[in-house]
Amino acid sequence: MKNKLFLPLALIFCLFFLWAISSNLLPTMIRQLMKTCELNTFQASFTESAYWLAYFIFPIPIAMYMKRYSYKSGIIFGLTLAALGSFLFFPAAIIKEYWAYLCIFFIIATGMCFLETAANPYITSLGSSESAPRRLNIAQSFNGLGAFIAAMFLSRVVLSGNNYSRDTLPLDYPGGWEGYIQVETDSMKTPYLILALILIVIALIFFFVHMPKTKDEEESTITIGEKLIDFSVLRIPHLRNGVIAQFFYNGGQTAINSLFLVYCCTYVGIPKNTATTFFGFYMLAFLLGRWIGSMLMIKFKPANMLLVYSIINVLLCMVIIIFGGMVGLYAMIGVSFFMSIMYPTQFSLALSGLGDKTKSASAFLVMAIIGNAMLPQATAYIMHINPEIYQAAYIIPLICFIVCGLYGWRGYKIK
Repeated sequence: MKNKLFLPLALIFCLFFLWAISSNLLPTMIRQLMKTCELNTFQASFTESAYWLAYFIFPIPIAMYMKRYSYKSGIIFGLTLAALGSFLFFPAAIIKEYWAYLCIFFIIATGMCFLETAANPYITSLGSSESAPRRLNIAQSFNGLGAFIAAMFLSRVVLSGNNYSRDTLPLDYPGGWEGYIQVETDSMKTPYLILALILIVIALIFFFVHMPKTKDEEESTITIGEKLIDFSVLRIPHLRNGVIAQFFYNGGQTAINSLFLVYCCTYVGIPKNTATTFFGFYMLAFLLGRWIGSMLMIKFKPANMLLVYSIINVLLCMVIIIFGGMVGLYAMIGVSFFMSIMYPTQFSLALSGLGDKTKSASAFLVMAIIGNAMLPQATAYIMHINPEIYQAAYIIPLICFIVCGLYGWRGYKIK
């Protein structure tokens, strides 16, 4: 049985890797779009809004689709849609308008939303509920690997290290300002071409590989008039609390992630090449946190780890707010390590004991990612209007980690 599950599980792990590549390219793209579309920090932050808005709009329709058909069909459709969106970077490089990029990120995110709505509950359903948090953390470690690759390597493909303005551009630059913008715009196409080709290959493999049905899929039968989405799951306290905790966790994590390069380059004054190296270390800390956290869950209760990690991150956010600068930068790397287990742990605790309600519950947990489209913008706005005390903006992630701590303390308990 285990041998039969090896290939399906390996393919599901690939999905965690792929959507991490997509979402963790956003901080790099924000920095690049500030240059190519001449945006300020607040304006560029709407790149995150366009991406994560899809995660609020589509999880319920996706859950209905997968309940009617299967996890597998939803995954294949999502992979294909995300690949289509990635290919659209080529016509966007001709248009060179900010709205075009926002539309592209929305399309890619819709495809990735299919993957995330399917993969998280699929992993939690293949095995005992007691080991689900650890199992999901192991799967999410591949998400951390994708984040590290996006930060350390693909970001260097996009960011050239040249940060000219109209006034500082060398007079002998080929093609002048338009030539410079075209070069910087073209650099955004390569990582998305690579991503699109990988997505297509994985979709073809999924098409031909048998994916075992989960327990809830085997037991569930659709009858005429039956609801494809169950809104009553929100009456379950530990799920409802989990949705709230996921909203704040996602917003806090993305606020730090998306503004990391802006923090380094704009406010601390670090060169881009050095900043991308720090971003790589930041994501490496996230990856190590996932692996180490998964091992620690053999001995410690996931909820207790969530509480302790949240408290540590609250303290680290206080360091960022008080000191800023390089001290704040090193504190952010610590935050990355300790927030690594939070998303999968909260997700699996919220799905505990839900049975055939899992797909509906998963949709609402994925919808909570709308926090990514709201809280980072608030953080960026505070940073933009208070350039002298820019680090005060990190009060928002601090509040987010307090909410996560409350969930690990009492909110997760099944009543």
